[in-house]
Amino acid sequence: MTGEKVRWGILGPGGIAAAFAADLPLVPGAELAAVGSRSQASADAFAERHGFARAHGSYAALAADPDVDVVYVATPHAFHLPAAMMCVEAGKAVLVEKPITLDLAGAAQLIQAARTREVFLMEAMWMRCNPAIRKIAELVAEGAIGWVSAVHADFGLQGPFPATHRLRDPELGGGALLDLGVYPIHLAHLLLGAPSTVHSWAHLTPERVDENTGVLLGYQAGAVAALTCSINGASRNAASITGTEGRIDLPPGFFVPRSFTLSRPDREPETFAFEFEGNGYQFEAAEVQRSILAGELESPIIPHETTLEVMTLLDAIRDEIGVFYV
Repeated sequence: MTGEKVRWGILGPGGIAAAFAADLPLVPGAELAAVGSRSQASADAFAERHGFARAHGSYAALAADPDVDVVYVATPHAFHLPAAMMCVEAGKAVLVEKPITLDLAGAAQLIQAARTREVFLMEAMWMRCNPAIRKIAELVAEGAIGWVSAVHADFGLQGPFPATHRLRDPELGGGALLDLGVYPIHLAHLLLGAPSTVHSWAHLTPERVDENTGVLLGYQAGAVAALTCSINGASRNAASITGTEGRIDLPPGFFVPRSFTLSRPDREPETFAFEFEGNGYQFEAAEVQRSILAGELESPIIPHETTLEVMTLLDAIRDEIGVFYV
């Protein structure tokens, strides 16, 4: 780091990387340092389009760049572990797109490596860094809706997707659960923690990835979470959090909300609005920078323990629905 500047590198210049790069200029102190791709032409095009200072024609060259402080890993799921591990071993701080790896074993391996090397590592679950979501967590912790008894959330994309699409490719970690279901699951985990029971069902594609999935989580204290995800139909993509003294409703696009409504008996509903520029990725980037500049090795918003607990849950669901990656 140079002063309060944090020099960013992006590994894997795809669609999600483009959205993230577009938001980086909104973060004070963020410097667009370098991009790494498997081809020089792709890296050059991305760097020119988004204003990065340097372009590398390999992931290894990006990891070795001495003028990069933190690398955002934006490859397809199946390549998160090797790409992030390369950066960790090079001593770089790393932000890894969700899910951090394909399974719990990979996540534990990566986290242990980061702890051993004493470098910062965070899973890019941007929803948890969103100001509206953080305010909801604060209100719930303060008892604004009483004891939380239920979380309902859905995330579905309009299909059908062709068999060649990454969402249907088991070699890329395809399926609705890891791409979309992580959001309802993270919301439930944020508010209720790790469940005591897990029940799930899914319809699988011919490639044996899940295309329509339902999950019911049960908690020792009596709460439930009913969650769905799909790649064969656009659902409402909304969420609600029910408590004994009120309810919080998140509108469509609950995973990147700009508002929510708090309803309580005998009171007028309250709408909380959070206007911001960009796509919403700037909040996780800002948290990474805050953590790095503070000398922290993990973020309190998305700590390693949270990543491991959610990966444990995702593994349990995949086992039950019969989705296994090669």
